[in-house]
Amino acid sequence: MKDAHPNREEAREEFLTARQLAELLQVSESTVRRLARDGRIPCVRLTPRLMRFNLKAVCRALDGEAAAPSRRQRRQPEEGSREEAQLSFVEML
Repeated sequence: MKDAHPNREEAREEFLTARQLAELLQVSESTVRRLARDGRIPCVRLTPRLMRFNLKAVCRALDGEAAAPSRRQRRQPEEGSREEAQLSFVEML
C-alpha cells in the first residue's frame, strides 16, 4: 500500500515557540508575545497562553506582505503616507 503523503516532510510546516522566534529575530520573548497580541504577527493559539508561530508567515507579516488579523483597532496611517516595514526578514527563509 502506497503512502498517501509521499512528501509528508516537505509539506509539513514547522512552528516555533515564542522563545525560538525571539531568538531568531533577536528580540525578547515578551516582544514576540506583544507583537502577536497586537496582531502584528500571526500566531496559532493552542491555549490562552500557549502560542506557536510559523516563521514564513511571521516574516511575510513583518515585511508588510500580509496583514495579520488584529483583535485591536490599529492606527490608520495619515493620508498620503505609506506605512512600510522597518526591517526585512526575507533573507531568513
